[in-house]
Amino acid sequence: MGVKQAIKRLDAFPRAEEHLLQKTQSGALVSVIGLVIMATLFYHELAYFLTTYTVHQMSVDLQRGEILPIHVNITFPSLPCDVLSVDAIDMSGKHEVDLDTNIWKLRLNSHGHITGTEYLSDLVEKEHEAHNHDHDKDHHKDSHEEEHTHGFDDAAETMIKKVKQALANGEGCRVYGVLDVQRVAGNFHISVHGLNIFVAQMIFDGAKHVNVSHIIHDLSFGPQYPGIHNPLDGTARILHETSGTFKYYIKIVPTEYRYISKDVLSTNQFSVTEYFSPITDFERTWPAVYFLYDLSPITVTIKEERRSFLHFITRLCAILGGTFALTGMLDRWMYRLLEALTKPNRGSGFL
Repeated sequence: MGVKQAIKRLDAFPRAEEHLLQKTQSGALVSVIGLVIMATLFYHELAYFLTTYTVHQMSVDLQRGEILPIHVNITFPSLPCDVLSVDAIDMSGKHEVDLDTNIWKLRLNSHGHITGTEYLSDLVEKEHEAHNHDHDKDHHKDSHEEEHTHGFDDAAETMIKKVKQALANGEGCRVYGVLDVQRVAGNFHISVHGLNIFVAQMIFDGAKHVNVSHIIHDLSFGPQYPGIHNPLDGTARILHETSGTFKYYIKIVPTEYRYISKDVLSTNQFSVTEYFSPITDFERTWPAVYFLYDLSPITVTIKEERRSFLHFITRLCAILGGTFALTGMLDRWMYRLLEALTKPNRGSGFL
């Protein structure tokens, strides 16, 4: 018997006899409130346990010689598709546009609605010097001599009339698709550089009238992963009565996203700085929109992970136990308060 009595003394949950227990309305109200609070906290804790979180790690990028996809979706509301060209150039000074490049030019009316499409299939690898429209003076000189010797042919005259009519109608153009370039530093730009310099002069009557206002709907360097933020998405640069060259300096960070299911997604995220150079009366360059990119030597690995079940049980016990203890204290306080308020009334009734 002595052992049993000693064990009973260790009971941390002594129970009173049934006839000594008193149920009150205030206790019922506190119990209901406590159950609602515990159910709400349990739901949020369960959702927190089931939600994955990400862990970021950094390491040296060992991937080289792969293809870098550039997803482009940019609207030029003030330039027709006939005058826009897309060029991609890498560090070696060559165009590195692969054969499976998929770029479309969508014609837009003055309200921004699509009225026609054109597929760019004539992008080939060329020497950069043959397309350097800013410094190739010999090319301009030869074109000038050819113009005076032969004049514009019928195709050029037809194009000039067509583009002038499109400008008068307020046509724009959306450049959409994917550029597959080599995984080295380089740039791609969208401009009127594909035009003969004198054809461009006839159309725009000077570089200051080339309005390169643009809206970047999407610019990314790989597939999307949960939580990615492309800083140029939704960027709008609208020019009024001026023109110039936009340059976006982009630092690409190779990224590997590892899902909780063990699937691995290789992509890229990037940061960007922006520079605008207004055109002057003495410049010989033509306005354009440049995207100059470089790759970081560091790769970021993002892993999805889930919290352990023991962590969930520990937090659940703390939340439910704390709520139960708090409601018990609240019940005792309310009972004593009501008892203190009703005692004087009882005494006055006996008198």
